[in-house]
Amino acid sequence: MIQQVIIDKGIPFLEGVLPPEINAIYLSPEEITAETVREADALFVRTRTRINEELLRESKVRFVATATIGYDHIDQDYCREAGIHWVSCPGCNAQAVCNYVEEAISTIKANKTDLTIGIVGYGNVGKLVAQMAERKGYRVLLSDPPLGIGLSLQEIASQSDVLTFHTPLTYDSKHPTYHLCNADILCLCKPNALIINAARGGVIDEQALIAQLSTVNCQLSTAIDCWEDEPNINTALLEKVNLASFHIAGYSIEGKMRASEMCLRAFCEFFSLPILSINKKVVPLHGDSAPGWLCRISDQLKAQPENFEQLRKKYPLR
Repeated sequence: MIQQVIIDKGIPFLEGVLPPEINAIYLSPEEITAETVREADALFVRTRTRINEELLRESKVRFVATATIGYDHIDQDYCREAGIHWVSCPGCNAQAVCNYVEEAISTIKANKTDLTIGIVGYGNVGKLVAQMAERKGYRVLLSDPPLGIGLSLQEIASQSDVLTFHTPLTYDSKHPTYHLCNADILCLCKPNALIINAARGGVIDEQALIAQLSTVNCQLSTAIDCWEDEPNINTALLEKVNLASFHIAGYSIEGKMRASEMCLRAFCEFFSLPILSINKKVVPLHGDSAPGWLCRISDQLKAQPENFEQLRKKYPLR
């Protein structure tokens, strides 16, 4: 019998949805600790909560749902050994990330239509980005070795006016993505290429990117939403990028709603409960989506990088 569930209070649409006999406790990521989860049967979390032995060793947790596409904050080996079932939300915010990429391209590449777009990762997000690019008449190049799709990263890097990354962050797989975009790849890019990272911070080697952007007469442009070591981001890189944001590419009401629905359904199925509905009465505030919104976000972050996490928490959904 399930008795207690810990829910990250930053996950919208879940307030009051569980039956009264289940004790639902809403906590901030900082409050989700080994002590507070000790009696919990299930967790609803986001990327700021590390799901590992340190957190769960003394707990009763059997189920973890992360309301995110990414899952590199989950120690999969530990969960498997401990018999803990976990789920993520693939594709939940794909359209929002696609909109972010479109805004970055239109901001930096203005009204250019004869662009070649190199898309690294052809999952839920990559497919939408490809469709958007095709609608605009761009030439599309794909690279997704795990799926056996497209060209090598080296090939598309050398041909692309825009190189955009949409992969998970992996270290030990057959095709690891940690520092996938490294010094060798950056040297292959066209001189005035735009590089976009709306995937995971570690996908780009930040030190290599700083070195490349520091070279004499470098014309590379960059739009960075995901950073290594968040929330303590690299201010040396921040100073050099064209567009900077605080990991909010996927933040939209539609995406958050879909993620909450996916988590809740998986929870109900795991514990053999009737399928519950999310609470659509609690709708977060809409954010700035007028033209130029990404520039305004970038200005915010560059003015106060030390407040990365606070800016992210307070960001209204688009």
